[in-house]
Amino acid sequence: MRKQLLFIALTAGLLASAPAQAGEKLTLLLDWFINPDHAPLITAQTKGFFEAEGLEVEIIEPADPAMPPKLVAAGRGDIAVSYQPTLHAQIEEELPLTRIGTLVETPLNSLIVLKDGPIRTLADLKGKTVGFSVSGFEDAMLGQMLRSVDLSIDDVELVNVNFALSGSLLSGQVDAVIGAYRNFELTQIEIEGKEGTAFYPEENGVPVFDELIYVVNNEKTEDPRFVSFLAAVEAATIYLTNHPDEAWEAFIEAYPHLDDELNKRAWSDTLPRFAKRPAALDAGRYQRFAEFMAEAGLIGKVVPVETYAVEIR
Repeated sequence: MRKQLLFIALTAGLLASAPAQAGEKLTLLLDWFINPDHAPLITAQTKGFFEAEGLEVEIIEPADPAMPPKLVAAGRGDIAVSYQPTLHAQIEEELPLTRIGTLVETPLNSLIVLKDGPIRTLADLKGKTVGFSVSGFEDAMLGQMLRSVDLSIDDVELVNVNFALSGSLLSGQVDAVIGAYRNFELTQIEIEGKEGTAFYPEENGVPVFDELIYVVNNEKTEDPRFVSFLAAVEAATIYLTNHPDEAWEAFIEAYPHLDDELNKRAWSDTLPRFAKRPAALDAGRYQRFAEFMAEAGLIGKVVPVETYAVEIR
């Protein structure tokens, strides 16, 4: 008995003196450079929610924003932040991707005009110029919005302004821009001394969609790290909702170059749009949006939602 007690005491002492086990590594590929759209992720990192779930998460900004889902599909990353419309298109391309969670659960995309300009309603766009950055989905979204007021894409002149959406509108190069983010471009225009008006696609004929989502390789949906990841993100999102100022201070301490008026206001504007239950899946939303994309000719067929979107536990 004495020997057994001695062995137990020695074992306990060794365990107590051993270094803490490192968290399980996980790579997260972002859709864009770090910004307030990623607030739950940065909060999970800076406030220890990933660590509490036993994860060591490496957050990677993309050199090419189009690549993260493709890298995850190729097994060169664990999770990618992407867009619901992009996922539908990539499923059409037979990329082995599955949506496991949501970051931003409402559209951020919008059509923006200057408040003191000639556009008061969508019907006023007839014969006007509309700037865009990326053809395809933005064209389809604009076309559907125009159809809601009995116009068509042929009733406007499309102008590729690359990523100078706010600049092209402010300079008078175009009368409106499509694909502008309501939580950034509207504020940017105001900072420049003007005021913008946004028309929201989900209020003008376009089905509601998730703006930002998490996608993984089809063969890895059972990875237990993903359950831990989503639990950490959920806890971080609730903390962020309850303590936005403290979370903002941690954010700019980690990324001081983002401490400016635009990002601070975008931080507040984006808060209501983060998914409070990131693992939850609205299958009907994905079905409706896939049907919209098929009708717009962006995908050739609508496949069962369960083949590319899951709710993991």
